[in-house]
Amino acid sequence: MATPTEEHVVVLPGDILTDLLKSEKSSTYRLGPGIRQESERVIACKCGVLRRKEPNVYWIDNHQKRYVAVKGESVLGIVSQRAGDVFRVDIGASVPASLSYLAFDGATKKNRPNVNVGDLIYGKLLVANKDMEPELVCIDSSGRSSGLGVVTGGGFMFKCSLNLCRKVLSPKCPLIRLLGESIPFEIAVGMNGRIWVRAKNIDSTIAAVNAVLNCEFMDDAQIRIMVNRLVNALAGF
Repeated sequence: MATPTEEHVVVLPGDILTDLLKSEKSSTYRLGPGIRQESERVIACKCGVLRRKEPNVYWIDNHQKRYVAVKGESVLGIVSQRAGDVFRVDIGASVPASLSYLAFDGATKKNRPNVNVGDLIYGKLLVANKDMEPELVCIDSSGRSSGLGVVTGGGFMFKCSLNLCRKVLSPKCPLIRLLGESIPFEIAVGMNGRIWVRAKNIDSTIAAVNAVLNCEFMDDAQIRIMVNRLVNALAGF
């Protein structure tokens, strides 16, 4: 039985994590990817390292490429089909997600968004249940886009492991800050193992993509050295 107070605890599918609940001062907690609750028991359903984020968020960190939809996560998807008033979006899960044309900022029955098959969508999962198909929206709780919607203007989207997406989004990861000091670029990270990058030219875009892909198993010092080498190579030194 694993206890959440230990650091770098490796768990296997089926491990009982009941001590996780007993250690909480309050009865409110959140279980992230890799952990599920069955009545009074908390069980690991993935192998990996048990992580904890203050105040009481738990998940299992592992190297995985298969995505399982989770409510509230931001994802990158490709419009694969249009069926009436609903778009089918491939988000890399077992089934495509549905996206209503009204789930865009300012969209009405008369003012429909310009979405076509093949477009890249950056959205948030509103519904994610094992018994229902995922549902995407491109607005926040206040009805604003907040950066969500159809991704336009070119750029390059690539696939990677889910662990790399979490690392890039971590406030402790210095990659985005170091890279942005030398290469102006835009990035959209989907929790489904897809990342979109756009810079001012093709060379800068390729350099930014390579920097993201290379940093997965690097520490902060190695990331800093790698970024410096990429910037110098881009400048011709």
